[in-house]
Amino acid sequence: MREIRLASRPSGWPTAENFEVADVPVPEAGPGQVLVRNVYMSVDPYMRGRMNDVKSYIPPFQIGQPLDGGAIGEVVASQDETVPVGAFVVHGLGWREFSVVDAGKVRVVDPAAAPTLSAYLGLLGMTGLTAYAGLLDIAQFREGDTVFVSGAAGAVGSVVGQIARLRGAKRVIGSAGSAEKAKHLVDELGFDATFNYKDAPVRDQLRAAAPDGIDVYFDNVGGEHLEAAIASMNKFGRIALCGAIAQYNDTAPPTAPRNLASVIGKEINMRGFIVGNHSHRMPEFVAETAAWLREGKITARETVVDGIENAPGAFLGLLRGDNTGKMVVKVG
Repeated sequence: MREIRLASRPSGWPTAENFEVADVPVPEAGPGQVLVRNVYMSVDPYMRGRMNDVKSYIPPFQIGQPLDGGAIGEVVASQDETVPVGAFVVHGLGWREFSVVDAGKVRVVDPAAAPTLSAYLGLLGMTGLTAYAGLLDIAQFREGDTVFVSGAAGAVGSVVGQIARLRGAKRVIGSAGSAEKAKHLVDELGFDATFNYKDAPVRDQLRAAAPDGIDVYFDNVGGEHLEAAIASMNKFGRIALCGAIAQYNDTAPPTAPRNLASVIGKEINMRGFIVGNHSHRMPEFVAETAAWLREGKITARETVVDGIENAPGAFLGLLRGDNTGKMVVKVG
C-alpha cells in the first residue's frame, strides 16, 4: 500500500518537497483492531500546525512517519466482534490506503443515510460538528442575531452560515476569497450578504454589509478579519475562535488585530475551542443535521481530489483557498 509521510518541516508555506509517498506492506489487525480500506480522507487547515515541531493541543507530525487525519473506509478484516467486516467506519488514521485502528476508536456509519460517503468527513462529521458546537455552544447563538462568518465558503464556514439561518438569524454575512464563492454563498446557501475580502479592506466591506453591527462572529481566518469583526461588534457580542488560517504560514508575528482593547468596552465574549472537546454533542448534531439534509434545507459542496498521491497537492490547495466547501481526497 501507499502512505504519505512528512519528509521535512516547512518554513513558511509548505511545498510538495515536504511530503513523500512511500510503499509499505499492508498491516494486519491485531486483537481488538480492524483493518480498514480507506475510501476518502480529509485534509484540514489544522494539519499545517502539526507540521511544525512545537507543543500544541495535538502532537506534531514526525519526520519520516505517515501523517494522519480523518478518513472513512470499509472494514476488510476484524479482530473485534463489535465492528464486523463490511462495516463502514470513520477514524483518524488517514493519509494511507489501509489503516489498522483500534475498534474502540472508530465510528460505524450508514452509507445509505448520507448523500455521499465523504459527507461523514464533512457535513455529517467533525467539520459539521465544529460548526454546530462553535456556533451554538461557544458563540451562544440566539434567534435574531446578526452573524458574520469568515472563510464562509470553506468546509466549516459554509455550514455555520446555514445553521445560523435555520436557527433564525436576523442576518447572515460571509466573507470569501472570490466573487464566485461569494455568489455561491448567497445563491446556494442562503446567506443574506457576502463580500470578496480581496476587493477592499474587510472593515469597510463588513460595515457596509452590517450597518447595524454584528452580534456573533465565527472566526476561521484571524488577522484583519478578526480586527474588522471587533470593530463592528455590538455590545455583549460573542466571538468563536475556530481557526486563523491567515497566519498559519507566517514567519513573523501577526499585525492584527490592533483593537483588542475594544473587547473590554464592548464586553465581548471571545473564546477559542477545539472540536474534540465537544464530541458529546455528536448524536444531537447528527440527528438535527440529517433531518435538515433529508428535507433539503442544508447542503454542502465538496472539492474532491482523486488519488492518494495527490493528497499533498490537495492540502496545499486548501491553504491557498482553492476549495469550495469540504476538501477531500478519494483514496481508491
